[in-house]
Amino acid sequence: MANLTSVSGFFLMGFSDDRKLQILHALLFLVTYLLALIGNLLIITITTLDHRLHSPMYYFLKHLSLLDLCFISVTVPQSIANSLMNNGYISLGQCILQVFFFIALASSEVAILTVMSYDRYVAICQPLRYETIMDPCACKNAVIAVWIAGGLSGLMHTAVNFSVPLCGERIIHQFFCDIPQMLKLACSYEFINEIAVAAFTTSTAFACLISIVLSYVRIFSTVLKIPTAEGRTKVFSTCLPHLFVVTFFLSAAGFEFLRPPSNSQSAMDLMFSIFYTVIPPTLNPVIYSLRNEAMKAALKKVLSKEEFSQRKLYLKAMFKL
Repeated sequence: MANLTSVSGFFLMGFSDDRKLQILHALLFLVTYLLALIGNLLIITITTLDHRLHSPMYYFLKHLSLLDLCFISVTVPQSIANSLMNNGYISLGQCILQVFFFIALASSEVAILTVMSYDRYVAICQPLRYETIMDPCACKNAVIAVWIAGGLSGLMHTAVNFSVPLCGERIIHQFFCDIPQMLKLACSYEFINEIAVAAFTTSTAFACLISIVLSYVRIFSTVLKIPTAEGRTKVFSTCLPHLFVVTFFLSAAGFEFLRPPSNSQSAMDLMFSIFYTVIPPTLNPVIYSLRNEAMKAALKKVLSKEEFSQRKLYLKAMFKL
């Protein structure tokens, strides 16, 4: 450990130094990553191919799946490789890219969840104006704003975080380059700029949370006025999955980033980091598919033999041209 101050990169401590546990961790993460990959790709494919799902709600869901796919790909493959090679080293360039994409995609995810809550609010509380408010141009601009906002957030955090002088051994007690853990390596009183940027990001995320809460308060007050149980069930089937995803993601991330700093890293800290980095991208496709009849019907159609035959004939015709 004496030479750690002279290296340009960092050492990710991960979950354990035991070789068997490292292999087990790699296998579990690999299975989880494959499930997330398959699930989110299915959502993207279904919402693209099935014309019945070409509505704003599924357009935003497709981009949420794309964000989830990219988000889990930022941290998990690197962690799997480190465990298999029994080497936690990550270069400075890799760490910079990981921090940028992690913050950018996490910020974009919060933004897209806010947009999705507004979409549900307009659809349920202002149904007569829905097509006017959520027209294709507005949806496209909203998604562009989501990606741009995430990118700017990632740039700010990355620029400020890696301008802070570091003191001591470059050991990160996490399975990825986590900003709260990296700030523990900063020299005294040299990370005030990062705290300012983090405060701005936290305030923005809190504003998104307030917007989501207000949207769902209005949604549920409207739903309770629906006279038929069937109508209420149909609305809840589209709103409850989104509400669960928002609650799970923001509560886990909030615990990690808002808790008081500690010089030691516990197993509980690592578990909470999994709760907002690995589990949401894996569960989101399952949650949205199981609670949504239109998604299940579209999935059956895409996976049916007839659909495969039609796609095959279409591709042959395209190649002949």
